[in-house]
Amino acid sequence: MCGFCGYINKKEKSKEEIKKMTDAISHRGPDDENYYIDNFIAMGFRRLSIIDLKNGRQPMSNEDDSMVITFNGEIYNFKSIKEDLISKGHIFKTNADTEVILHGYEEYGKNILSKLRGMFAFVIWDKNKKELFGARDHFGQKPFYYCNMNGTFMYGSEIKSFLYNSDFIKEVNEDSLKPYLTFQTSVLEETFFKGVFKLLPGHYFKYNLESNEFFTKKYYQIVFDAKEQDFDSLVKKIDDTITSSIDTHMISDVEIGSYLSGGIDSSYVVSYLKPDKTFSVGFDYKNFNEVPFAKDLSDMLHIENINELIDSDDFFDVIDKVQYYADEPTANLSAVPLYFLSDLASKHVKVVLSGEGADELFGGYTFYKEDDLLIKYRKLPKFLRKMVKGIVSPLPEFHGKNFLTKGGSKIEDYYVGNAFVFDNRDANKVLSSKYQSKVKFQDITKPYYDEVKDKDDLTKMQYLDMHFWLPNDILLKADKMAMANSLELRVPILDKEVFALASTIPSEYKLSHGTTKYILRQAASSRIPEEWYKRPKKGFPVPIIKWFREEKYYNLAKEIFNADFASEFFNVKEINKMLDEHYSGKKNHCRKIWTVYVFLVWYKTFFVDFGKSMA
Repeated sequence: MCGFCGYINKKEKSKEEIKKMTDAISHRGPDDENYYIDNFIAMGFRRLSIIDLKNGRQPMSNEDDSMVITFNGEIYNFKSIKEDLISKGHIFKTNADTEVILHGYEEYGKNILSKLRGMFAFVIWDKNKKELFGARDHFGQKPFYYCNMNGTFMYGSEIKSFLYNSDFIKEVNEDSLKPYLTFQTSVLEETFFKGVFKLLPGHYFKYNLESNEFFTKKYYQIVFDAKEQDFDSLVKKIDDTITSSIDTHMISDVEIGSYLSGGIDSSYVVSYLKPDKTFSVGFDYKNFNEVPFAKDLSDMLHIENINELIDSDDFFDVIDKVQYYADEPTANLSAVPLYFLSDLASKHVKVVLSGEGADELFGGYTFYKEDDLLIKYRKLPKFLRKMVKGIVSPLPEFHGKNFLTKGGSKIEDYYVGNAFVFDNRDANKVLSSKYQSKVKFQDITKPYYDEVKDKDDLTKMQYLDMHFWLPNDILLKADKMAMANSLELRVPILDKEVFALASTIPSEYKLSHGTTKYILRQAASSRIPEEWYKRPKKGFPVPIIKWFREEKYYNLAKEIFNADFASEFFNVKEINKMLDEHYSGKKNHCRKIWTVYVFLVWYKTFFVDFGKSMA
């Protein structure tokens, strides 16, 4: 687990410049730093030593020094690929998975990607062709960004490294703000920094310096293809596949621990893994603390549980750090406790396992299961429900409006993922005229819905979440908050072999017996107590609704809502009205307030205060 960055141009290279860029991501790899520089490229690397502690240094070259690689991640099947490469005559200098990718690219070209099992982002510089090849893993566990400015192509694990390149132009991407207000995170391929793009999950790219040609191409397609299967046999297959994946994810030359909440996913991983240590955090508020559940399970398994409680001051004190490490504004409240959890774990281990991905693969989110009243309402004639929707949609918010609107809509009309903050109209209402847009969130999700138009609603939601919620929110905060604390996070349930099986499960096995991810719960039932495998999903519950009704945090939000730069992006009168209504208890606007607040903190961090004292 590491971080890398670099740039390519025909100008004279500066060791000082690439070092500054690399220092910006030193948190991703505090154990070592190294560089490769020639007339055309400067490559920087920071290492968190996990495998082959002595010999795995990067940038790493092949036998004849014609190619150089930097790589972030873990390849869990690298030993079997290495055996095949040795049989084909390749000579290895290390026991690191990095070298397997390099020789694999020499032998198989881009087809090496289909052989890799793991999480990864990497670049390979071909000196002879003056060509850069790079790729990102199947689901987007590891981040990768790139841009081309002033004749310089830049790439890296985090955007912040680009800010130290003299050719980088720092501007806000105007198109990114409105979608963010709906999705609570950055969902466009172009990031919040104008001209900076994400390499999409399951994609690779090539950039040739001589021709200035650049292209990206998909190498992995997420496909849900349900098949008729015996339920009991499938339960056993799921348990066998997940536990095998956990075994595979255990390769390491350092100690491995695990995150543990009160839910089924991390409990399943921990119950099989039985690490020496588990880590948990909660809030010192009633009903917002799952630490007792985590401690109880750890005690039952005779595992040490290391935990911590967070209060409101702790929470608000690190928001600017969280936004800095995330690179782009992220309004998922759980990013903050995840930062504390990563900090706690990093004091004891270098690697942790977690349960991310189970909900997307096995249908675990509460949104996937419609309530009984809505199911009954949908039995009314479609024309009648659509007519009611047309009447209530333009009206101000009232109790039941969302129900009637949803009841008269297709899933494609309203589902964007687990976070839906501002609808199209309300987003434009709070934005300044410069940032208002006719683009609707449905315009962004439509191409993905079109790819699964013949599937049932559950599959459509899962497919959308695999492309939006999972890579842009869940995995991004998991990587960025862990790496902010120099910690490697692995997610054994989100594995391509597990997905290969999960993608064949019929929807009626996922939503059944009045619960979500029913079949996964059955698979876990042989390993964890009933109270755990039947427990409904909570995530990281955060008492933000209470905090913004306290004078201290109301004033904190009020201050930044009225900062000089706020009017550039927002209708200040509207966001203040929203804040005051919540503070007085008239309405619950906590998620909307938080989403606006976080963006303004992010902007202040990167555009007002940047370079003063951050990082």
